Amino acid sequence: MALPARELRPRDLMDTGITTTVLGSCAAASSTIAFVPQILKIWKTGGKDVSYLMLSLYAAGVTLWLFYGLMIGATALRSKNPRPIAGKRLRIAIDMDETIADALKEHIRRYNARFTETITADNLYGKHLEEFAPFDRSEATRNMVKDGSFFDCLDVMKEAQEVIHDLASRHEVFIVSAAMEIPESFAAKHRWLQRHFPFIPTTNVVFRGDKGIVQADYLIDDEPRHFCNFSGAEILFSAPHNSAETAYERVSSWYEIRQKFLGLRNGPETEIGEGFLQPAVQDSIEDAVSPRRQSGCTSDPERKQGAGTV
Repeated sequence: MALPARELRPRDLMDTGITTTVLGSCAAASSTIAFVPQILKIWKTGGKDVSYLMLSLYAAGVTLWLFYGLMIGATALRSKNPRPIAGKRLRIAIDMDETIADALKEHIRRYNARFTETITADNLYGKHLEEFAPFDRSEATRNMVKDGSFFDCLDVMKEAQEVIHDLASRHEVFIVSAAMEIPESFAAKHRWLQRHFPFIPTTNVVFRGDKGIVQADYLIDDEPRHFCNFSGAEILFSAPHNSAETAYERVSSWYEIRQKFLGLRNGPETEIGEGFLQPAVQDSIEDAVSPRRQSGCTSDPERKQGAGTV
């Protein structure tokens, strides 16, 4: 689960990468168009004493720097909404909580059961649950995610299994979780992934604190703070706590991610997960889900008490 996000202050801009991105963009634009006025003047006056070799080398240098920046994914040089190159095998890093695992739903259920409340996700606009809770409940609310049974019982986000299975067949997919923030979650998260995403090899599961050191073309995450040091393209997965964030490309469902990376094979009315997978693939996913029905999650007394409140 995410830690509360602190308010962004002016002195934090450099740390978040906003300032460096603006400066880099301005520098790239300025150096690229710097010679345009001179070239126009040369064209009008005849330019007898101008070195065309110098101009040619300068133009070649600017062009090469542009392609170099695009190839390394420099933020100042890439498009706001980059698209994968046809036929290219991408490295896609995917967060867990509130991206493929519905941690918020379980957190709200436990909160309502503990404090006899009836809050919903709609009440949390721009806030994490521990920020929304009254001060005298914040510690207890935060500790709920440290329960060993919490991550074992999370539901899978709608369409995540099917879309990620298809992504993994064409691209290199990594599950990247900031599990270091909650060490108690290691074993439960590993079991959860084996149960629901058995087609992701354990070598492609990364538990760490700073996601910025992960080398990938894309990072799909619900937490904007994880994008600060990431060198690839960022995709923000919508959640109540990030509703006011506008700095990143946003998706609100795995159906939209499928559209972006794989294109449409189903019309808007067609339920994703029915029709685009081969029967054997669909069976394998159902087999992966079925152990959850026998995992004992619903035997948790707190779950029984809170059932139906969310």
